[in-house]
Amino acid sequence: MSQYLLLMLIAGLASIGMAFIPSLARKVRMSYSIVYVAIGALLYLIWPKILPSPLPQKDNALVVHLTELIVIISLMGTGIKIDRSFSFRKWSTPLRLILIAMVLSIVISALLGIFVLGMSVAAALLLAAVLAPTDPVLAADVQVGPPNERGKSEPRFALTSEAGLNDGLAFPFTWLAIVVASEGITTSSIWHWAWFYVVYKIAAGLIIGWLCGKLVGYLVFSISEKYRLLKPSDGFLAISLTLVTYATAESLHAYGFIAVFIAGLTLRHYEKTHDYHRQLHSFTDQMERMLLAVLLIFFGGALVGGILAPLTFKMAMVSLAFVVLVRPVTAYLFLLGNSTPLKEKLAISFFGIRGMGSI
Repeated sequence: MSQYLLLMLIAGLASIGMAFIPSLARKVRMSYSIVYVAIGALLYLIWPKILPSPLPQKDNALVVHLTELIVIISLMGTGIKIDRSFSFRKWSTPLRLILIAMVLSIVISALLGIFVLGMSVAAALLLAAVLAPTDPVLAADVQVGPPNERGKSEPRFALTSEAGLNDGLAFPFTWLAIVVASEGITTSSIWHWAWFYVVYKIAAGLIIGWLCGKLVGYLVFSISEKYRLLKPSDGFLAISLTLVTYATAESLHAYGFIAVFIAGLTLRHYEKTHDYHRQLHSFTDQMERMLLAVLLIFFGGALVGGILAPLTFKMAMVSLAFVVLVRPVTAYLFLLGNSTPLKEKLAISFFGIRGMGSI
C-alpha cells in the first residue's frame, strides 16, 4: 500500500474511532488521548519507513501548520460555547488566572530553567512561555458544554475562558525570548518589545477579532435572517470565520489566536439565544476531533521515534514540578480573594491542561 493510501486509511479509521472511543473511554475512566497515542505508537512501530516522520525536527512545517489549524478551530469553538457575557466582575476568575497566575508561572519557570537546568535567559523564557498557557484542544472534558446548555459551573467556565485567551497572551513572552536572544537585554529592545509585541499585537488582535465577529454576526443574524439566505445546517461558517480572522490578524501582525477567540466570543453574543450557535459549535467540535485524532497518532509515533531522547532527569523533574506545584500553587494563591468556593478553587488550580498550543 502506498503512503498516501495508508495515510487516508489511518485518517478515516481514526475519525470513525473519534465517534465512539471518547464515550467508551469515559465508561472505563480513561482518557481517549491515551488510546490514540498508543495506536500511533503501534502504527509507527509497524510501518516506520512508510509513514511520514512525526518528529518536528524533521518536518517542522507539517507539525506547525497542523497544530496551528487545530488550535484556531478549537479557539473558535471555545469562544462560541461561552454563554457568559464579558465584564471584569463576571470574568474575574479567568482574568486572575491569565494576567496574574500565568505571568507568575512564567517567571518561576524561567528561574527554574536558569538556575536548575542551566539555560540561558532567552532559552529559559522560551521554555516558560511554552509551558505556561493552558490549552483548549485536550481539555474538552473539563470545559463548558455547547451554547445555551444549563448548569455550567464556575470551574468549567474559568478553565474554558482561560484556555481561550492564554495561548494568545503567552505569545508576548515567546517574543521576549526571541528579542533577548537576538538583541540582548537593552532599553531599546525592551521598549520595542513592550509597545509592539505586547500593546500593538494584543490590541490589534482584540479589535480584529471583535470586528470579524460583529461582521459575520450581522451577516448571519440580520441580513441572512431577513432575506432567508442561510440554511440552518450551515455550521461550516464557523470554520470560515476562523480562517478569515486568523489570516487577517496575522497579515496585520496581530496575535491570530487572540483574534479568533474574540471573534467566536463576539459572534456568540450576537443574538445570544439563537439555536444556530449550536450548529456552529457542533461543526467546529467535529472538525477539531477529526484533526485531534490524527495529531495524537502522530504524537504516538513521535514518542517511539525518539522525541524524548534528549530528556534528562532534571528536565523531567522540572516539568513535573511545573505541573503539580507551580501551576496549582500560583493559580490557587491568586484565587484567594475570589468568592469561588474552596473546592472549586482547587479544581480550577489543578486542571491546567497543556497540549497542542505548546507544540
